[in-house]
This record gives sequence, structure tokens and C-alpha cells, in this order.
Amino acid sequence: MNASIDNSDLSPRELADLSALADGTIDPRRRTEVEARIAASPELTALYERERRVVELVHDANATVRAPAALRARIEASRPSRPVRARRRMVYGGSLVGALAAAVLALVLLLPGGTPGAPSVSQAAGLAVLVPVSGPPVPDQGSPNRLEATIEGVYFPNWGSRLHWRAIGQRVDHINGRSAVTVYYEWGDKRVAYTIVGAPVLKVPAAEVTREDGVEYRTLMLGDRTVVTWRRAGHTCVLSAKGVPASDLRQLAAWKPVV
Repeated sequence: MNASIDNSDLSPRELADLSALADGTIDPRRRTEVEARIAASPELTALYERERRVVELVHDANATVRAPAALRARIEASRPSRPVRARRRMVYGGSLVGALAAAVLALVLLLPGGTPGAPSVSQAAGLAVLVPVSGPPVPDQGSPNRLEATIEGVYFPNWGSRLHWRAIGQRVDHINGRSAVTVYYEWGDKRVAYTIVGAPVLKVPAAEVTREDGVEYRTLMLGDRTVVTWRRAGHTCVLSAKGVPASDLRQLAAWKPVV
């Protein structure tokens, strides 16, 4: 059995670099530097190879519409007995099985009929189980109730000053050829993930429907995560969390910045 790898001496920046290099989101200007640092360290090399394996499994899951029953059973059996909190750090070593199970469960077991060639709301929600690979976006100087993070002109809200939820990180992914930007927010020990998927809009899932100010919000459960999805400016928004009431998520989704 391989010994678990201790990553306690690594900085958050080093861990984020490993993840970004593995999933292809690293800044091209930093790629050579990061690759050299990894090559010079057996520990970083081992961690990087494990992170690449996580990315490969997620990509494989992303291309699968429904998982075979045997695979579902194996993944379900590998789930940790209690939640493992991973706040602002990557999950490696002894917790790797839990990270793999969480990612694969979100992207395979919980896909209610996503179609090949078009991402589903469930796939977008599955990005929430991954970790931020870069720091939080800063407030927009011209509109402080918005963050500078955007996708195709659609902004992310700055909930920090009025709603207490502060941005703590972000990542960029691609699902079935479409860009998807996720910003992570925290309040106390709770975390929510807000993903916006590039146009055109995704097919709406069968779910509980509520309406506010002419916007239709759909609420569903994917495993132990509550998910709220709606459309903004021709894009699909997906807000999800564990342990946060659906009413709170809908309040966040419906919040509009004061211009």
C-alpha cells in the first residue's frame, strides 16, 4: 500500500498551481515555472500525478450519460462515512478516495439524463465539489456590489457587504465545449458555489418551480446538495450548497445589486 502524502508543508498557492496545471487552467505565463518546480520535487510530482488522475476521472464522468449499476455500487461503497471538510486546500493522500468519490458521484451518479454534446444543469452543479484554483475576484471598482469575475459579459454578485457571503476563490472549467466559471462564497462554516455556464442556455431540469420578479427558479436535490438554477441574460446560473436551506439559496439567487 502506498504511504499517504503529507501536504501540510505546501502553501495554498502551490496546491492551487498543481490543480490548475492538471486541469489546464493555469496561466500560460506561469506554466514553465510550475512544471520546473514540480519536476524538482518528488513530493510535488506525486501530488501532481494524483491530481491529474482526479481530472481524468472527472472528464470520463463528464462524457458518461448514465453510469453502469456496478460502477455506481463501487463508487457508493467508497464514500467516506462522514463529510470531509476541505477549506481552502486541496485534498490529497488518505483523503483522495473521498475526493474522487465526490467528484464522480456529482458528475456521474447524479446526472438525470444529460445528453451527449450538451452539458446539463447537473454537470454544472457537479463543479461545486471541485476546489478553487485561484484567489477570489475583487469587487468591481465602478459597481462595488458586483465582482470583477464575469463570463461573456454576465457578472457575479458581491454578496460580502450586504449579505455576509464573501467570495473566497474561483475556477474556470469546460463542460462539453462550453466555458463555465464558478465563484465560491463562504459565511461562517457554510460554503456555496455559483456557476455560470456559457450561452446558449441549458435545458431546464424537472424540479420545484418558484417565481420572483418574472424570473423562474428551479430547486432540486442532487445527493446531499441543494441546487437552485435560473437563467440570466441568455446564460444558465447554478447555485448549490450543502447544509444551506433552499430558501436562502433562492434569496441569494434573486438578490439584485443597488446600482
